[in-house]
Amino acid sequence: MASIFTKIIEREIPGHIVAENDDYIAFLDINPLVHGHVLVVPKQETDYIFNLEDTLLSGLHLFAKKVAKAIEKSVSCKRIGVAVIGLEVPHVHIHLVPLNTMNDINFTKEKLNPSEGELKDMASKIKTNL
Repeated sequence: MASIFTKIIEREIPGHIVAENDDYIAFLDINPLVHGHVLVVPKQETDYIFNLEDTLLSGLHLFAKKVAKAIEKSVSCKRIGVAVIGLEVPHVHIHLVPLNTMNDINFTKEKLNPSEGELKDMASKIKTNL
C-alpha cells in the first residue's frame, strides 16, 4: 500500500508542495511544530533512510539544503533544524524546522493547526525564495 507521501507525490491527495525535481519533493507539514516546517522526501518509496542508495541519500540532503535556504529567507529564525525520525510514516523524510529555541524542534509538544490559507501563504513564500 502506498504511503501518504507517495499519494502526495502522485497527486492522489493534495499537498502544499514547495519544491520538486525528478527524484525529490518538499512540502509543508500540515501539522507543523512551527510555521515553515517542511518535509523533504525522496520520490522512491523506501521506509528507512539508511536503506537508500548512496547517491539518492546524498542527493536528498543536497535538495534539503536548497529548501532550507529558502525557508530561512521566508521565516524569521536563527537557523533550520534537521530531524530524521522515520517512525510515523513508512517513507523516508527529513524534517526541516525553523528554529529560534531548542523547543521549536520538540516533537512531543502540541502541533500547530494552520488554516488552508496560512499553508498556501507559507508555501508561496518558500517557493518565491527558492
